[in-house]
Amino acid sequence: MSTEESLFGMPAEKGRWGLVLLGMIINLCLGTIYSWSVFVGPLTSYFSNTLGQTVTAGEILMPFSVFLAFFALAMPLTGKYIESIGPRRITIIGGILTGLGWLLASTVSSVWMLYIVYGVIGGIGVGIAYGVPVAVAARWFPDRRGTAVGLTLLGFGFSAFITANIAGYLIGTTGVMNTFRIFGIAFIVLIILLSLPLRFPPAGWKPAGWTPPVPKPGEEVCECDRSAMIRTPAFYGLWFCYFIGCLAGLMAISISKPVGTEIGIATGLATVLVGFFAIFNGGGRPVFGALTDRFTPRNTAIVSFVLIALASTLLWQVPSVPVYILSFAILWGCLGGWLAIAPTATGSYFGTCDYPRCYGMVFLAYGAGAIAGPQLAGFIKTTTGNYLAVFPYVLILSLLGILVAILLMKPPKTRK
Repeated sequence: MSTEESLFGMPAEKGRWGLVLLGMIINLCLGTIYSWSVFVGPLTSYFSNTLGQTVTAGEILMPFSVFLAFFALAMPLTGKYIESIGPRRITIIGGILTGLGWLLASTVSSVWMLYIVYGVIGGIGVGIAYGVPVAVAARWFPDRRGTAVGLTLLGFGFSAFITANIAGYLIGTTGVMNTFRIFGIAFIVLIILLSLPLRFPPAGWKPAGWTPPVPKPGEEVCECDRSAMIRTPAFYGLWFCYFIGCLAGLMAISISKPVGTEIGIATGLATVLVGFFAIFNGGGRPVFGALTDRFTPRNTAIVSFVLIALASTLLWQVPSVPVYILSFAILWGCLGGWLAIAPTATGSYFGTCDYPRCYGMVFLAYGAGAIAGPQLAGFIKTTTGNYLAVFPYVLILSLLGILVAILLMKPPKTRK
């Protein structure tokens, strides 16, 4: 049914784009975790010079891993409350916890406290809030779900490009602990204000003039809950493909700079290129989201794996500066792409009646990739002596992803 709904004083068909913009800015705040590398050096100096504590590089990097782990864990655990509490309140709760994690990080006196207040509290906050703008976009855009979800997530991918520069300036002028404090206060205020207009459309709402496409026989959308979803082969195909895409992408993020220095790029330029790659991470979301709308999630997944295989082969066989720039732009872009393909596929395959909990379960693949990718890269570096040896393994995984996508990543054949 189509109703005379309005958003921001406009017909809902136009006003719903305002919700996408709000979701984009919320995700820009949440995605500041990708700027963690900017804090590594200043934090090391703070603990060593100010507090007189000796810390290793691994200890300073650990909050990043803890944050991502609790981010992924909080997604499926909180999704069921979006319906009962509402998207506005859930986002406010997540935003307060996210800001609180940053704010409390400014008071720590040991690296272990940083794991708890930043990694655990901040990670849970992002996990709670992250899925809400995605769910809102998926409900308001049944006709252009991939495009809307991709644009909503654009802020998360672009965040490092913007917030890393802000963090660098603040650290240089006010110090690293004051930077944590400023970010924490800003995130609490911004996310609360941006959350106020968030809401789901009425049941049965659809854009005026849009008729849902008639599914092919046996490919009806399965409006199923999470328990029904995990009994379908499509879920396992989507989960495994998402895991491979995130493993390859997060591995690339974690080793971008050292791979550049291995092939002879100056340290300063390698740092600048990391910010450049973040543009592709953000841009990959709307691009792959639009491709998913046009060519189906399975075909878009295959395209992403072909690109990952191409980038890995080039880095393995022809390591050079131009190949490094091209290949890492592709790998960062494909990671951003999977953060649009997977939520879009979840809505397309399993419906939106239990979307937050369903995508929360699918999103565990991101958490698994966040842990496995950097750890695999570190293991290969230790055993072979260089990071370039990682890419034959990424090639094999991408080929396996193509096979899984062809066999399993298609709509369920049953309707609940």
